[in-house]
Amino acid sequence: MKYCFLFLFLATSSAISATAAGRNMLMGKPFHIVADTDTVFRKRSVSVGVNYGSDVLFFGRTGPIKYPYVSGDVIYNSKSGMFIYGSGVKVLGYNAPLDEVDLGAGYLYNYSKNFSGSISYTRFIFDKNAAKVIKSASSNDINFKNSFNWKFAKSSVVFDYLFGDANDYFITLNTSKYIEPSWGIFDDQDYLSFNPTISAILGTQNFVGKYSYQHPEKLPNNEASESHAYNNGRFNALNYSIKIPIAYNRPHYTLEASWKYSIPVNVEGQLKNRREVFFNLTFYYIFF
Repeated sequence: MKYCFLFLFLATSSAISATAAGRNMLMGKPFHIVADTDTVFRKRSVSVGVNYGSDVLFFGRTGPIKYPYVSGDVIYNSKSGMFIYGSGVKVLGYNAPLDEVDLGAGYLYNYSKNFSGSISYTRFIFDKNAAKVIKSASSNDINFKNSFNWKFAKSSVVFDYLFGDANDYFITLNTSKYIEPSWGIFDDQDYLSFNPTISAILGTQNFVGKYSYQHPEKLPNNEASESHAYNNGRFNALNYSIKIPIAYNRPHYTLEASWKYSIPVNVEGQLKNRREVFFNLTFYYIFF
C-alpha cells in the first residue's frame, strides 16, 4: 500500500516529462493558484487570480494547526516565453495583513508539440508577525518541470531545490487526464473541464525539522519535549495524492473547485500528519 500510487504512476507513464503546474497562467506553487490546463501561450498576456484553500499543504506536509488561507496572484507572460509573477497570501484568523509575499521569474518552452516545460526561481518573503506555517523554513525555490502529453494522459516530473533556513530537494511525479465535454452550459462560449490527477512526492524534509526546532510552541506540549531522532535529510517518499478539479471556463476566465485526498508517508514524528482532504476554490482571469 505504501508505494501503490507510485506504482500506478509508473504503470501509466514511463517517461520523465512535463511543466510547472500552470505557471503559464498563474503560478502553481503551494498557496498559489494552479491552472490545471497546461498550455504554453505564445502571446503576451497578464493573468490575475484569487484562491481559497482549506489548509496549507507544503510538499506533502501540514503543520499541527490548520491554516485556511486566501491568496492573490499576478503573472505577466511575454511572447518569448519569459514570465514574471507575484503573489500575496493571507492566513485566515490572524492579524497580519499579509503573511507572505512571493516574487519570481521564469521561462516556458516547448521541446515539441507534446513535450513542454519551464524553469523558474521564486523568493518567499514572510511577515515576522505572521502565522508560522510549515513553509516558513524555506525562502527560495528553484523549479524545473517537464511535461509530456501522451494524448490519453499527461505525465510530468518536477524537480525543486529549496534553500533558506533549511535546504531540501524534491521530485514530484504527476499523471493527469484532461476531459472536456463537447457541450456548453449557457452558450457556445463556455464549457466544463475535468482534470483528475494522481501524484507522488519524493524528497528530503529538513524544513520539517527546522520548523519543529524554531516553533516548538506550535507543537502539542507532549511532542515539543519529545526526544525524537529522525533523519530528515534522507531522500524518501513523502506523499501520495489524488486530486479532482472541476472548472467552468469562458474565453478569458475560469472558476475551478478542486478536492485533493492526501496520504502522507514517512512523516517526521513530531508532526503526526494524517490523511486529509483539501478543498480549493480558484478564480483567474487572463488579459490578452
